[in-house]
Amino acid sequence: MRSIVFLIDTVINLYIWVLIVSVALSWLVNFNVVNTNNRAVYTIMDITYRLTEPALRPIRRLLPNLGRLDISPVILILLLYFLRNLLFEYLV
Repeated sequence: MRSIVFLIDTVINLYIWVLIVSVALSWLVNFNVVNTNNRAVYTIMDITYRLTEPALRPIRRLLPNLGRLDISPVILILLLYFLRNLLFEYLV
């Protein structure tokens, strides 16, 4: 059972890093540091969008409109840390 818990923990940690990369890359694109005309940047943006958007969309629907400020990744990261801690508390 411990192996499954550690595998789930690793997947959660990887997903948190994908969220962080997605946020950082969106900031870099918005501040014109990197350009989406670059094929590598576009591919990375597309992959991170496809991985994170299904989890972020329901959170964005529940949150009030804050203008250009999007705090849904922060809420998702907090939820994932809570899930991870809950997993270790009850299964390990």
